[in-house]
Amino acid sequence: MSRIQATFERLRGESRKALIPFVTAGFPEPGLTLPIMQALVSGGADIIELGVPFSDPMADGPTVQRASEVSLGYGTSLRIVLGMVKEFRKTDTSTPVVLMGYANPVEAYGAESFARDAVAAGVDGVLVVDYPPEECTGFAATLKASGLAPVFLLAPTSTEKRFDEVARIGSGYIYYVSLKGVTGAGHLDLDEVVGRIPAIRERVGMPVGVGFGIRDGASAARIASVADAVVIGSRIIEEIEQSPRDQIEVRVSAFLRGVRNAMDEVKENS
Repeated sequence: MSRIQATFERLRGESRKALIPFVTAGFPEPGLTLPIMQALVSGGADIIELGVPFSDPMADGPTVQRASEVSLGYGTSLRIVLGMVKEFRKTDTSTPVVLMGYANPVEAYGAESFARDAVAAGVDGVLVVDYPPEECTGFAATLKASGLAPVFLLAPTSTEKRFDEVARIGSGYIYYVSLKGVTGAGHLDLDEVVGRIPAIRERVGMPVGVGFGIRDGASAARIASVADAVVIGSRIIEEIEQSPRDQIEVRVSAFLRGVRNAMDEVKENS
């Protein structure tokens, strides 16, 4: 059983939902990625989405874009990110890590080489934002054959055909983009999201995580009342930006703990 599957099964048994924080690898500097990942776990993270910096992050808002620019300024590459995961695995063998990024670095690395090295580093899943499912059947099969979960995005504009394609080749969980916009946007319509999640879960047949626009415990708790997971990223990066260097881990952990506590107050009803 994969770490991702084991995590969702454990949480179901505890009547809890997964908290999935996103941070950009190499931000605010490469040496802090490992302690930040550890701080996320201490703050209640169930799965970590680790962003691979890219020069044209088209799905990301200004906050994540800034983080990518800073990380790239340090020369953070996909190979270096895999090394960061390998270091994380020396002290944490149970928390799933999903790499989230764009196609160009993967294409440059080579799909088979990337899958091999990702598994060796301890990666559990991969979400490539600009790989639509109908155009990357081969890549998804390569990931699955290596024991990695190909995680896909669905959006309010996704067609039933896209839902079925994701259900066919995806695994691990689905990342439902809660709004028509970029990461960090502030116009989340909670009622619309809450109304859609049960039908999405039924159609795709795997856990559904919701992200984009979730910024605090209250919105996370509302999403957790119907979804299987809550993804929160831009707000964490803002916390990192606003924290003195020697307080980053403490403040990130404390912020995430507040979100975790709010989510844990929600009783399982789905």
